[in-house]
Amino acid sequence: MLIAQRSEGKHMAGGWEFPGGKLQAGESAEDALVRELREELGVEISELERFITIDHEYSDRRVVMQTFLVRRCIGEPHGREGQAIRWCAVGELAGAGILPADMPIIAALTAAGDPLQLTRRS
Repeated sequence: MLIAQRSEGKHMAGGWEFPGGKLQAGESAEDALVRELREELGVEISELERFITIDHEYSDRRVVMQTFLVRRCIGEPHGREGQAIRWCAVGELAGAGILPADMPIIAALTAAGDPLQLTRRS
């Protein structure tokens, strides 16, 4: 799994998260992910599927995230905004400093087993 470190000046700076970002007006969650991964990582998504939706409350904000598994992308991911990125096995994620809002993703990945072998959903 690819994770990225939050840059200085951002909420929860220094923490690690699954890449993605905010929806823009009129944008679908899928379109937002495609745009964000192009901007942040320099990759083009060629195949993705919905995974889980997370509703998390921090002390100062609430975040609702629609998550996806990216099955295929074109290009080699790199931190286009200066952020550190790294690959982790699912079993390593719990100790990787993942942000609290992203922790349900780890639980769902762990429960599902090998994410490369997850059954496709329609």
